[in-house]
Amino acid sequence: MTGLDQTEVLLAQVEHALAQQQPLAIVGGNSKHFYGYTTKGQTLSVSQHTGILHYHPDELVITARAGTLLSDISQALAEHKQMLAFEPPSFSPAATLGGTIACGFSGPRRLFSGSARDFVLGCKLINGNAQVVKFGGEVMKNVAGFDVSRLMVGAMGTLGVLLELSLKVLPLPETTVTHCLNA
Repeated sequence: MTGLDQTEVLLAQVEHALAQQQPLAIVGGNSKHFYGYTTKGQTLSVSQHTGILHYHPDELVITARAGTLLSDISQALAEHKQMLAFEPPSFSPAATLGGTIACGFSGPRRLFSGSARDFVLGCKLINGNAQVVKFGGEVMKNVAGFDVSRLMVGAMGTLGVLLELSLKVLPLPETTVTHCLNA
């Protein structure tokens, strides 16, 4: 289930950029390049930082590295008849978990089940001082005060480089129905 841990490589790149006072342009699969402002700076790719670290189907929790493809996560969840609750849009096969959370994309199910922010339980990131920090955890009830991990949803990398994310997942519905109305 695990992939490549590139934490030290990413940390070294952030340290170098900090020392040189160079901005960074964080990318994963680059499937959302059209979204937000044009980013200038040295490219920091998290696409090699992949893998599902923990998956507890009985507890409805998954933890994966930011560069993990959404398709890999969906496949692992489907094997246990589960799904991401917020139905993120996948603009290309290269769409990653980190990019989806950084952009705050929640998909059409948002009206009924909530946004991506509602399902983030914890995260690990590299902050602007080149420190690896962790917020939240893998449980539903964190009593650590303000939930910083949820601030990362939609932050577009401005608060740090996402390394790992823990998310609550939901069971797949037993049946689905589509109604069409002819006008």
